[in-house]
Amino acid sequence: MADGNGETKKPGLFGRMFGRGKGEAETATAQADREPSGSQAEATTPVAPPQPSEPEGSRSDDAPKLSWWKRLKSGLARSSSSIGQGISDVFTKRKLDGAALEDLEDILVRADLGVAASTRIVEAVGKGRYDKEVSADEVRAILASEVEKSLAPVAKPLVIDAAQKPFVVLVVGVNGSGKTTTIAKLTQRLRGEGKSVVLAAGDTFRAAAIEQLKVWGDRLGAPVISGAPGADAAGLAFDALTQARERSADVVLMDTAGRLQNRAELMAELEKIVRVMKKVDAGAPHAVILVLDATVGQNALSQVEIFGRVAGVTGLVMTKLDGTARGGILVAIADKFGLPVHFIGVGESADDLEPFAARDFARAIAGFDEETHA
Repeated sequence: MADGNGETKKPGLFGRMFGRGKGEAETATAQADREPSGSQAEATTPVAPPQPSEPEGSRSDDAPKLSWWKRLKSGLARSSSSIGQGISDVFTKRKLDGAALEDLEDILVRADLGVAASTRIVEAVGKGRYDKEVSADEVRAILASEVEKSLAPVAKPLVIDAAQKPFVVLVVGVNGSGKTTTIAKLTQRLRGEGKSVVLAAGDTFRAAAIEQLKVWGDRLGAPVISGAPGADAAGLAFDALTQARERSADVVLMDTAGRLQNRAELMAELEKIVRVMKKVDAGAPHAVILVLDATVGQNALSQVEIFGRVAGVTGLVMTKLDGTARGGILVAIADKFGLPVHFIGVGESADDLEPFAARDFARAIAGFDEETHA
């Protein structure tokens, strides 16, 4: 069997014991290395702004607001349903044997939990239960417990160090991962905490991205530093940090162009942005957040590896968990890289980005109700 990377998966633990054998391509090229200059507080190209999702507070008061738990469970329904149905199919009035454990391992690997986590879960299920009847609920409880163990060490908040003013957050990722929307959601959260925020429209390849960030900035009360479409993103970074200092802003959130991790020239531009930021503040960026689209599955692993090497990623945000049956990829990422997971998103509205809680995620992906002790 092949895993999500196309590599042949070795026979599972119990198989060995018992003998059973997506981002769109970038078209732009990086700008020439030059000293930063010329950014403006507003872009000059008159492009009709897109209409992003309404931020929290602009929704109708009549619309019922679901709790975060209900939204999380609903968002992970495709993942939990896929895993849960597979477990039910295997563990219904059946004694535990090598074949059942091999089937369980296959279910977990297909859900993108990764071979390491899948093997741990299979070992936990098999321990002391071999040749005994095991219920699907018992297996799901073990699944939730093991997933929580994997994720608890990486569930860490994004800490804004007040001693670093402005605290500079560089947001990176591939096309379509949700960087700009994530920046808007983070801005709303920070503004709600009383922090002043400056936004930097560093996706200079797309005029629409600049305008989209301006729309969010206007709505959320955050000034947007931007340049003309096609301007040098590193130069804009320099100007954004300089102006944020002049404004005594607490936080700078910088958007970047979506780029595929296999485009060397675009990744080089990202390195340049980091290098130029340090001309203003030797410690900047103070945080580098990689936004990951859960629907890409195993490809997220290579994104973390390469963006980590190029930009020094310090933490993760995973979006679009509501659009995939492969939410287990977060477990595989945690096992392999151990990077902090700050937030997860299960929708488009501004309150659909929440601090990551390992236990909630583990219970939801296992299909438990909120009050169930897994």
